Amino acid sequence: MTCPPLPHHPDAPAGTAPQARPQDAFRAEDERFVARLHAELEEFFGRQRAVLGGISADALPLLDAVVALSAGGKRLRARLCYWGWRAAGGDPEDPAVVRAGAALELFQSAALIHDDVIDRSDTRRGAPSVHRRFESVHADRGWALDGPAFGVAAAILSGDLCLSWSEQSFAAATTTAPGGHRARAVFDLMRSEVMAGQYLDVQGEVAGGGQDRDGAVQRALDVIRYKSAKYSVEHPVVLGAALAGAPEAVLERCSAFALPLGEAFQLRDDVLGVFGDPAATGKPAGDDLREGKRTVLVGYVRTLGSEAQIARLEDALGRPELTEEDVEELRSLITACGALGSTEELIERLSGEAFTALDRLGADVVPMAALRGLATAAVRRSS
Repeated sequence: MTCPPLPHHPDAPAGTAPQARPQDAFRAEDERFVARLHAELEEFFGRQRAVLGGISADALPLLDAVVALSAGGKRLRARLCYWGWRAAGGDPEDPAVVRAGAALELFQSAALIHDDVIDRSDTRRGAPSVHRRFESVHADRGWALDGPAFGVAAAILSGDLCLSWSEQSFAAATTTAPGGHRARAVFDLMRSEVMAGQYLDVQGEVAGGGQDRDGAVQRALDVIRYKSAKYSVEHPVVLGAALAGAPEAVLERCSAFALPLGEAFQLRDDVLGVFGDPAATGKPAGDDLREGKRTVLVGYVRTLGSEAQIARLEDALGRPELTEEDVEELRSLITACGALGSTEELIERLSGEAFTALDRLGADVVPMAALRGLATAAVRRSS
């Protein structure tokens, strides 16, 4: 895996040999961790193949779908967990943090599978989403009954398997780690918050334009915080530090850095969901509009836009048949009323809060360079 480009580290003196700079040490250690994480997942999937194959060879497509989905992605959550662990003084060779990273990756796969079912998404990471994959299997084999229903059922079960496997992996991580008990509390809270946040997202979509305009941005921010920001960034960093046995004061400093970063990360994702390049994002342009997502962008249109602009957006949201021309018109509307600019300003403000809090973390220079590099890549990404 290629790590994201790193910003210049201000503490590196001019003329320092490349191998002596903190960001180069971070890069090498980060790549070693990712390699160990891949090996852990491959070994885990190998064990599960034996389990499912022992039940029936017909059950193996469930695993194959998970393996295919898990092969993509940037491993951001696992890497943040590792560097939270290292920031708290955790041993880089301890297998506990690798198992915790695998648990986060499996939880992420479950969330993506279920999210795509809920959103009726056709693609994920440039490939068919898991429910569409199973729907294609149904069609290719000429099976009876309802193909789309089979695809949804198989995807739900695949996601449920991922949740079960995530728990198994995390339980293994806590058996020897210094802060296993505290990390368990973080992991359990994370899972509850994601489910609640996902529900708030779905509820917001069906409530639609009938909700008050003044609260539109805050409702979208609540969804961002609980559906994504906490489990994507805050909890992985805090979980890693907790697993290493960090005291509560350190966990609080980790949270002060990682929560605003997670919110900026998801806001960037929402911008890409409307304005991103499909070749980079792996999803069609404007998919968030077709799915009726009540994002912060939409919230700002409802508070900043004219009556005509709001009516046009409300009429278009949630329409799967939106053409590329429709999406381009809505992009222009979102830009013209100031919604895009306000969202970008919010990303910058939250990013600033995160980097200011990171400076107060007080970890060793290599973990600090790692967290700074990952944070920069998260909020300035294009995919």
